[in-house]
Amino acid sequence: MVVFVLDKRKKALMPCSEKRAWMLLERGGACFDRMVPFTIPPVDRRVEDSALQPLRLKLDPGSKATGMVWVRGKETVDASTSEIVRAIPVHMLLEWQHRGEAIWDALARRRAFRRRRRGNLRYRPSRFDNRSKPKGWLAPSLRHRVDTVLGWVTRIGRLRPITALSQELVRFDTLALKHPEISRTEYQQGSLFGYEVREYMLEKWGRKCAYCDATGLPLEIDHIHPCSKGGSDRLSNLTLTSHPCNQRKGNQPLEQFLVKAPEPAQKIMAKAKSPLRDDAAVNSSGWALFQRLKARGLEVEVASGGRTKWNRYRLSIPKTHCLDAACVGHVDAVECWKQPVLQVQAMERGRYQRTRLTKYGFPHVYLTRSKSSFGFQTGELIGAVGRTGKKVGIYLGRVAIRASGSFEVQTGNGLVQGKASTDSLPWSGVQMDMGIRGPR
Repeated sequence: MVVFVLDKRKKALMPCSEKRAWMLLERGGACFDRMVPFTIPPVDRRVEDSALQPLRLKLDPGSKATGMVWVRGKETVDASTSEIVRAIPVHMLLEWQHRGEAIWDALARRRAFRRRRRGNLRYRPSRFDNRSKPKGWLAPSLRHRVDTVLGWVTRIGRLRPITALSQELVRFDTLALKHPEISRTEYQQGSLFGYEVREYMLEKWGRKCAYCDATGLPLEIDHIHPCSKGGSDRLSNLTLTSHPCNQRKGNQPLEQFLVKAPEPAQKIMAKAKSPLRDDAAVNSSGWALFQRLKARGLEVEVASGGRTKWNRYRLSIPKTHCLDAACVGHVDAVECWKQPVLQVQAMERGRYQRTRLTKYGFPHVYLTRSKSSFGFQTGELIGAVGRTGKKVGIYLGRVAIRASGSFEVQTGNGLVQGKASTDSLPWSGVQMDMGIRGPR
């Protein structure tokens, strides 16, 4: 685990090891800046007096999670072949979960409420087609993925001297996945490059048999409705099975093969016919992210998912989002990849909705417009110190502030409620902005 290092003017220096960071703190050669990620500013170091090595930031964008890794470029020359070997030592692994599905659900719920309320107003003209969208517009759930990645790239750029970027630009050909018989001349915007059907099926079915949930075995593509009885090669008619299950099923339809287990059969059919929403999200958000990263002026390396998978198998690296990011692009060797992964959960920092709605979509409670009270904001990570009563102690968690002075702290052991005092607040607060910034 490495530690971020900043100079007196908050300029990024080369990171150091955790042992050296604690040694500097004990001897007075550095002071504490923030906890997550662990950052120290040395007392007597400046950017002008330090040698900075080139660091590359690698990204593996996904629909539900995104992996990020910082590597140091190290090129050596092979004495036998005189070829340049590109080995990348990994400095830090990070993986965060997106809120794309939560945003999509919230917008769908709001849309349903509006239709319910406005359905009674017969005189109200239609307004669904009188708004124009700007060029490059993305849905809020997709824009959240792009903005989250760009925000973290900017924050990490302030803590480390990033000189280059690498991104896996995966393009799922959703039209060819649904209609394999289509020809290239039928595309309106040219041909799309991307994964084969087999690789897509491995990701869709979780790399396990759909019938017996077996993992770690060679998997085969099976037709749910056999081709000998009129089944097609469309994606909605394909699934993954192990060789024994495929032999037992033979040319039987799924309903006949699982006649004694109707519930698993229904789940398999529902998953096979599921929409390609996640794949479309990766296509749209990945291309928009590439354009935004390219506008920053840094070198951006783009690689396909096939190259990432080939590097991962060749180097015997397990499949995770952050380790996939380490295998993006031209890689000959990956060093120091067996280290802890910093997990980040995307959290909402406030809502535009100013009312609480009933089950019919009508407002019944109105919320305050101010999102902060007593110098704190709902959603911040604080350390609350209880001084009286049964709540004496220190509580760490996210706070929910009320204008009346009451507060709630969601800790790992449950919810703690308390009342703020106007003369002396019963807590010492810290804010989560790429880490703990200290008491206010």
